[in-house]
Amino acid sequence: MRAKVRWREAVRVAVLSVISLVWVVLPVWLLLVNSAKPLEEASLLELGFPKEWALWDNYSYVIHDGHYLRALGNSLMVVVPTLAVIIVLGAMAAWAYARSRSMTAKVAYNITVLSIVLPAAVLPTIYELQTLGIDGTRFGYFLVMAGTRMGSVVFLATGFIKSVPRDLEDSASIDGAGRMQIFIRIIFPLAVPVLLVGSVILIISTWNEFFFAGFLLQGSDRATLPLALYQFASASADQSVLRWNLIFAHVVLTSIPLVLVYLVVQRRVVPGLSSGAIKG
Repeated sequence: MRAKVRWREAVRVAVLSVISLVWVVLPVWLLLVNSAKPLEEASLLELGFPKEWALWDNYSYVIHDGHYLRALGNSLMVVVPTLAVIIVLGAMAAWAYARSRSMTAKVAYNITVLSIVLPAAVLPTIYELQTLGIDGTRFGYFLVMAGTRMGSVVFLATGFIKSVPRDLEDSASIDGAGRMQIFIRIIFPLAVPVLLVGSVILIISTWNEFFFAGFLLQGSDRATLPLALYQFASASADQSVLRWNLIFAHVVLTSIPLVLVYLVVQRRVVPGLSSGAIKG
């Protein structure tokens, strides 16, 4: 019996290894190795090592002439406040939804969560931003990102908070704690694992967001990294040959912040997912 279980486990590991090799390892290797090649070699899209290394030239060109640092700053100016606002307000809203039994709260919760599957309409969004006078600005783009991504955090946190015993809040209330103190000292710390998972989802989706950025951000000086990459690749396409070596280098630099975030929080993501699955 144990031998059969071990055999099944070995087969499972082998299948997953093959899938990861084809869908993850090879594309990443192709990306990395071709970002270090000169144009002639990178255009062949081969997996071998460069015959002539152009690592410094490619990445230096992307950073300076590709305006990478400016686009990185624009992305941070959107992602950081979006993350902070959604985590704080989303946790507050989730607490209210989890504890309320009114029909109004249930309807509001369903509408909020519905934003996960229903994308925001582009034309009404642009019209609203124009009416407010913030169309084409980073602030307007930030509001759209915060509004369209609030539902995922509310969904995760509400299911978790429902499992938190009310006795903790009642005890704190008897001891004289106010609603804000209960939230800061009890609810928010308990929800940190689930909120961390929501933060990772938010960072990935907001960092890689391109659709709304193309409509709502005007001018290359306000472009986020995905939009700057598109503009960089489009400028390359205007020439006779796509500069694959520079495009690959730009993709690598765009992905580095996400990889760093994953390395920092990956130990707490799996426990957060398990906690949310069990308690939700």
